[in-house]
Amino acid sequence: MSGPSVRPVVGISTYEEHATWRGWHRRASLVPTDFVGGLAEVGAIPVLLPPSGGDAEATRVLAGVDGVLLVGGADIDPALYGGQVGPHTGTLAPERDRWESALLRVALAANLPVLGVCRGMQLLNVVRGGSLTPHLPALVGTDDHQPAGSEFATNRIRLRADALPGSVLGAEQLVACYHHQSIDALGGGLVASGWTEDGTVETISDPDRRFVVGVQWHPEIDPERRLFRAFVEAARERHLDTPTPAGPPHPGTSGSAAPPHLADPSPTTPPRTADDRARSEGNSAWTR
Repeated sequence: MSGPSVRPVVGISTYEEHATWRGWHRRASLVPTDFVGGLAEVGAIPVLLPPSGGDAEATRVLAGVDGVLLVGGADIDPALYGGQVGPHTGTLAPERDRWESALLRVALAANLPVLGVCRGMQLLNVVRGGSLTPHLPALVGTDDHQPAGSEFATNRIRLRADALPGSVLGAEQLVACYHHQSIDALGGGLVASGWTEDGTVETISDPDRRFVVGVQWHPEIDPERRLFRAFVEAARERHLDTPTPAGPPHPGTSGSAAPPHLADPSPTTPPRTADDRARSEGNSAWTR
């Protein structure tokens, strides 16, 4: 199979939240269907990757994945970038921090396409050695990036045309934002590629990789799916570039060992002559 007929597997990190469904109130690993349905709509097979350990587990999991998408959620622990918990620090999720950092390290080492959304962009920057502004309103003087309540802000951003995601989306974009942390110092190998009017970095990318992109906004609610489409296409190309592991060779072919019950006797026993039989009968008297 090749081209658009190949559906790449995309792993999605999960929120770890208290949730309610059908009268049940339980802690759950969950992802809005905007992510799952949006990726499936543009040709991916989405799979969820709830917190499951560290680098060793991430290596096993990502062996069967063609791209990684990190969703938003809780604040990143300031200790991970040399900061301290302050009065504006929100809920922390150390289990997510550990697992998603491992996913990023393994994915980047394997040259998998990566898309970080909101918190996911911030964690990409931190894993690469960068830092965050812990409370953006204290810096810009407004709540334009995170209005009160559970509603997205709408902000206009300008994008570099020579870097992702501007090379896909164009020079300007109206986006849905909801964040109070932001990029401070950029991580190694990353470039800022999009900004709001107040100068806040809204997108980052690694220009030396096929697709390593972080966006501070929420592309999962964009009905045009242009960013998702570009991400999934990069995952499809990564899948096609990966050699298919060879299956077990067919018995009897070069380099294979036949099962014991099919193996030829070796060496072949030659026919016995009359002299051989006489010697055998003579020698047997000493062993009776």
